Amino acid sequence: MDELSIKIKIADREYPMKVKTEDEQRVRNAGKSINERIRVYRERFGIDDKQDLLAMVAFDCLVDKMELEEKHVDTDESVVQKVNQLNNLINQAL
Repeated sequence: MDELSIKIKIADREYPMKVKTEDEQRVRNAGKSINERIRVYRERFGIDDKQDLLAMVAFDCLVDKMELEEKHVDTDESVVQKVNQLNNLINQAL
């Protein structure tokens, strides 16, 4: 389990961190995504306050995460229903 020391720049501020080698690209992509969202909010709403921009990005990310979790739960329930249907069909055929 190798770890790398990297620096991620978010909202013009550098954050040193240690990450697993296999997580490096994901962490760097997350930093890029945050900065891109900050840029979009800054341009769209004319906001320059970094704290406000970061709060908006954090809120946006959490909404996205919650939506994905809800879709995941729906998918899980759908899979369970289909497996139960298949089990019923198999039991009827036996």
